[in-house]
Amino acid sequence: MTLLTFTLIMFLGAFAAGFIGSLSGLGGGIIIIPLLSVFLGVDMHYAIGTALVAVIATSSGSASAYVKEGITNMRLGMFLEIATTAGAVIGALISTNAPTSVLAVIFGATLVFSSINSLRKKEDHLVTPEQSSTLTHKLKLTSTYPTPSGEKVKYGMTNIIGGFSMMGVAGMMSGLLGIGSGAFKVIAMDSIMKVPFKVSTTTSNFMMGVTAIASSVIYIQKGYIEPSICMPVIIGVLIGSMVGAKVLMRANTKKLKVFFAFLILVLAANMIYNGVLGNI
Repeated sequence: MTLLTFTLIMFLGAFAAGFIGSLSGLGGGIIIIPLLSVFLGVDMHYAIGTALVAVIATSSGSASAYVKEGITNMRLGMFLEIATTAGAVIGALISTNAPTSVLAVIFGATLVFSSINSLRKKEDHLVTPEQSSTLTHKLKLTSTYPTPSGEKVKYGMTNIIGGFSMMGVAGMMSGLLGIGSGAFKVIAMDSIMKVPFKVSTTTSNFMMGVTAIASSVIYIQKGYIEPSICMPVIIGVLIGSMVGAKVLMRANTKKLKVFFAFLILVLAANMIYNGVLGNI
């Protein structure tokens, strides 16, 4: 395979990853890593490093829009980043020294969890500032978010310590596998802390890039981030995610989520199979 052919395949695969990741809400890393490691034969450590760089690029672009709209809770995001950053560094240190076959099996199991979680019915919560925990008020985490009509909705949250602990797990999974680990972050904010769903998803998106930067430093030091691989992947993912966002506005999201959840389960089975056999 020539370098040009390899680069073109990476670009097209990254475009598909960004497109599917945008429509499914699970991010492009879940497609990029199987593409590079299984289908193109790239060492999984390099695949994870590339996926982390892609997460930084895509998260930075979309997060800025959410911050501008006033939906993202910046104070909450920065507080929880203490846990995710520490977790990301630990995960990256484990990953860069772990056998690729073990990482493949863990990655496949995480895909199964993320796929099932994406189909779970999301219940929106609204904890008022008055109902919030004492720690929420001490950390000044209560805020507002705008509605389509322009009104400001006040909200608070509960169980800060529980959510903070889950964020540490989310960060470790991000550093370990090179994914945004949005499923774990949304569980922490949505299910544990009772943050409104719109705020939890946008704040999670804002945090993904920062978490990925923390773990990517370890991969850079280990030499697992290769610019010649990262460049076409970043461009492809960015274009694919923008196209996917436009399609999402007109598509039947329920049917799409079911289809992509099935696709991701197939990828998960493939990763676990190859990991168990030691083919990765």
